[in-house]
Parts: sequence; structure tokens; C-alpha cells
Amino acid sequence: MTASAEPGLSGVAETLLVTLYLRAEESRRPDALIKDEKAVELVSRLDYDFGRVRAIPLSEVNKLVIILRNLEFDRCARGFLARHPESILVHIGCGLDSRFERVDDGQVEWYDLDLPQVVDLRRTLLGGEKERYHLLAGSVLDDAWSEALGARRPRSFLFLAEGVFMYFRETQVKLLVQRLRDRFPGAELVFDAYSPIHVWRSNLQIAGFGQRVHWGIWRGQEIEGWGDGIRMLGEWSPFDDPSPRLGRIRWLRPVEALARTMRVYHFRLAEDKS
Repeated sequence: MTASAEPGLSGVAETLLVTLYLRAEESRRPDALIKDEKAVELVSRLDYDFGRVRAIPLSEVNKLVIILRNLEFDRCARGFLARHPESILVHIGCGLDSRFERVDDGQVEWYDLDLPQVVDLRRTLLGGEKERYHLLAGSVLDDAWSEALGARRPRSFLFLAEGVFMYFRETQVKLLVQRLRDRFPGAELVFDAYSPIHVWRSNLQIAGFGQRVHWGIWRGQEIEGWGDGIRMLGEWSPFDDPSPRLGRIRWLRPVEALARTMRVYHFRLAEDKS
């Protein structure tokens, strides 16, 4: 048995343990949509009171949506890699997700980016860098990491940000998107966002964690208004997913269409004219 580890996470970084736990919980189901044995192993190894996670008032529908969101990001990554062999993928706010292992096409150069305390924990639990796999320790809002990767052009770039942007202020997200557009023209960006009403609801749910989300949008077209060349390629709603597990609650689709609780948005950031 591998020795247990104390995660030592605080602040927003601690929230990664919520999604880790939910992936492990899903993996144990007989009808699991995702089989993340690494998540199961990590939950058993971490010296952490996961009762804090179980105390969050998440319904079974909430949990299912988080799993479906995880799968949608995997699909977006696989689709991009199929269209752009030997590309560079940056997983913003990677947490303890093993997405690289799930979607690796044998050619991608992958960067997992997260706060230093998270990257240190990844190194302890999951190991270090490999030939095509790299770790970046720092805030996504810092300029240094994107400046360093900018030298890797003209390769195609995909940026994934799952469960990240809602913790920032709109001014911070806007500045980041504009910076990625300017430094990586032609890149694609996939992120999820809450509606403004779900920002309020989510803060009620995670109050016990002492964290708050701040940013939400009603429509992806709002982002297109942030600057020239920013173009939405598509959006995804959990109710778009064909999973049979949604069968008993599909009647809620019209309600969700109005509330627009959460969407995954896919953008191209300008055209690469180099």
C-alpha cells in the first residue's frame, strides 16, 4: 500500500479535491460514465477529510453535470488533437486530473498549469515531467508562463480551463483572453462558465469551503465583444449529452435553457497570420 499524503491545500486550490472525489465516486458506480482509477487511488491515499466534500449540498444531478463536463472537455481535447497533430495543449487549473493519460495521441506536447502548491502535490502523487509532458507552477493570470510558451509558435495551441474562470473577476478573465489572443493568434480556448444566477447559487453550495465564485455570463457572444478576432465556435449544455443517465430529468431541459446554469464555450482567438 502506498503511503498516505497530506494535500496541504488551501484557498481555491482546495476545491480541486471536490472534483477529484466526484470522479472517484463516479468510477465506483456500475454504470460509470468515467472510469478514473487514478482518482480512486488518490482519494484513498490522501490524508484529507473528504467529509467536507460530502457536506457540500450537491444533488445527484449536480454531480452528474460535473462528470459530463469533464467528459466534454476530454472530447474537445481529442477533437482538437485529431485536427491538429503535434500541437501544444495547455491544461489551465489541471488540479489532480489525469486528462493527459486519457487523451494523449502520442504526439501532443502537454503542459499542466496550476498554482505552485498544486503542482508540488502532483509531483508527489503523480510523478514529474516526461518527454512530452510538462508542469507549469504559477497563476494563469501571471504573464511569465505565456511569454515562455509564446516562443513555441507556430505550432497549434489549445487552452483548456475547466472549473477555473468563475473564480476570477470579469476584468481578470477579459485580460487573460486578450493576452492569449495577442500571444497565440489562431489558438483555441475551451472553458466553462456559469450564468449570473448560478454564480449566486454556487456560492450558497460552496460556502462551507470558504470560497466564492465571481464571474458569470449569459451568452458566449459577450466574449466576442472583448476584441477583434475572438470568435465563438460552439457551446455545450449538459442536456446536449446523450447519456441515458439524463433520461429521468430531461424534462428539466426547458427550465435549464432559460437559466443557462452552465455552458462549455469553445473559441478561436483571432487568426494566425504568421
